Amino acid sequence: MSRGLRNCNPGNIRRSIARYRGEVQPSQDPAFKQFESLEWGYRAIFVTLDTYQRKHGLRTIAEMIGRWAPPTENHTRAYVQAVARQAGIAPCREINTRDRATMIPMVAAMSRIENGEPANRKALERGWELFMDSHGTKQKA
Repeated sequence: MSRGLRNCNPGNIRRSIARYRGEVQPSQDPAFKQFESLEWGYRAIFVTLDTYQRKHGLRTIAEMIGRWAPPTENHTRAYVQAVARQAGIAPCREINTRDRATMIPMVAAMSRIENGEPANRKALERGWELFMDSHGTKQKA
């Protein structure tokens, strides 16, 4: 099992001062956050990407992945291309981080890249619901 899945952190979100609902504190992993369940880990990915858009003005997969997986640690261009291809979204097309039809495939692709296996669809969809519930914009699954 990958480190991200062991930590219920399918996005491999690094430890930081940012706090998320469902986060285990303190994390037992020296570098990455841990979550109570995969659902909370997926929710954290949605929250982070939404923050990228709303606070930092990042509007495309290329911009978001550029921050998520910077070239100092990753092969960012390959990451962007893989997410875009798997999600069926052009890397430079503007996206809405509160659109289910966009975000479920995008985060599923990110999870696959981070963990080397397909996303847990049920946990991913529940993470989306948790995200939408917490932002007061419920959408049907």
